[in-house]
Amino acid sequence: MNRFFITLIILVWPLLSQSQTNNFSLNDVIQIAQEQSPEAILAKHRFRASYWQYRSFRAAYLPSLTFSGTLPDLNRTFEQKTSDQGNEIFVERRSISNMANLSIGQNIGLTGGRVFVNSNLQRINQIGQDGSTQYLSTPVRIGFQQPIFAFNQLRWDKKIEPLVYEEAKKNYIDAVEQVSIRAIARFFDLANAQLNLNISKINYSNSDTLFKIAQGRYNIGTIAQNDLLQMELSLLNAKTALNKAEIDLELQKSRLRSFLGYNEKMNFDLLLPDSIPNLEMDYQKVLQLAAQNNPDVIARQRRLVEANRDVAQAKGQRGRNVSLYASYGLTHSAESDLPPVYENPFQNEQQLQIGFTIPIIDWGQGRGRVKMAQSNRELVDVQISQEQADFEQNIFVQVMQFNLQDDQVLIAAKADTIAQSRYDVTKQRFLIGKIDVLNLNDALREKDNSKHGYIEALRNYWNYFYSLRQLTLFNFVDNKPLEQDYEIIVK
Repeated sequence: MNRFFITLIILVWPLLSQSQTNNFSLNDVIQIAQEQSPEAILAKHRFRASYWQYRSFRAAYLPSLTFSGTLPDLNRTFEQKTSDQGNEIFVERRSISNMANLSIGQNIGLTGGRVFVNSNLQRINQIGQDGSTQYLSTPVRIGFQQPIFAFNQLRWDKKIEPLVYEEAKKNYIDAVEQVSIRAIARFFDLANAQLNLNISKINYSNSDTLFKIAQGRYNIGTIAQNDLLQMELSLLNAKTALNKAEIDLELQKSRLRSFLGYNEKMNFDLLLPDSIPNLEMDYQKVLQLAAQNNPDVIARQRRLVEANRDVAQAKGQRGRNVSLYASYGLTHSAESDLPPVYENPFQNEQQLQIGFTIPIIDWGQGRGRVKMAQSNRELVDVQISQEQADFEQNIFVQVMQFNLQDDQVLIAAKADTIAQSRYDVTKQRFLIGKIDVLNLNDALREKDNSKHGYIEALRNYWNYFYSLRQLTLFNFVDNKPLEQDYEIIVK
């Protein structure tokens, strides 16, 4: 039985340890990168942080319920007291106090104030020979606090935080599209390395065959020694190119594995796109979509609002500052027993407080802060105008370049076919002695360059295509905006 298991392990282990080879199209690589690449996962975590920041902002406008207390507060002190004879003496006081408070509060975004309702109960135990127990209750107290002429942070947060969250949503989609663009680069890097290896193998095999033919011709005197040496040199160069191509292929595989989050056992066999979408971009449409969806547009709106907020904050901190606090409650006290503190009649409790701060001399500090904030707002205006102009120019260039790429792909494909045909014809003519080795090498270089040119044309097409998707956050193939299920992302 032990021999059986050992034999089974010997037979199965090579199958388990060998690498896994899968066929991957460009769409496969992009989809995998969007779902599981480390960069995509980081983008999700960044969005989750923005989501919870927005939730915290919204929670500030909801009622808050707070329960607080002290259980217990033991106090043993010596206090100064005047005796019946008029002498100053120190008297020991010992007490245990307990307190519980339940409060409901609500911020008012329009005014920056706050209203509240609370209820509390206190108990004091005097320790000693004359010990006693007392209760004090405030079943209900209502009140409000309101700053006047002050900077209203809540009001400005209500303008800025929705823009911040909307920008975060757009930034997440933008980050996913950036992952797609990087996936395209990794895909075509490996595709180019695979092509280069195939070309190097073919070239080495052809060079070896041609060198052997050249040796035979040299032996019978039909070619010169110079041509033979040239063929031998071509063979050596082909072997060197093959070795370099094998190393580069493994390097590009490793980079793609790392980018997609795979281990070293994953092997790739890439399938080049056999077609491209039939699209013609319109500049005005692309510009309109970018203005609606691009996160940089929202970021510029946010920065302008923040600059206006800073000016309002500087003005609010410069002038007079008045705050109003008022409350009204019902309270009652009792000794020994708890129930009487909640029996009628209740005693009224009122509090009204108006505080103010009026700067008399600040040596121009407040005015300076206002001027600095206003200057920064003007700077932001200029920067936003320049950025908008650059943004529109970039879109124009991207659209023009993309509209040329379909022709470039077709030209590169035709050039690849022609170069391959020319090499095949040139090779046959060399075999029958009609042309020399220099013409053969020239045809070989053009064949290889044309194949790499076709790969590069495909790379440029898809790179420009996804760059326009990133600028507009729009799916031009399905003719709809790019969307994400944000509720699933934050789970």
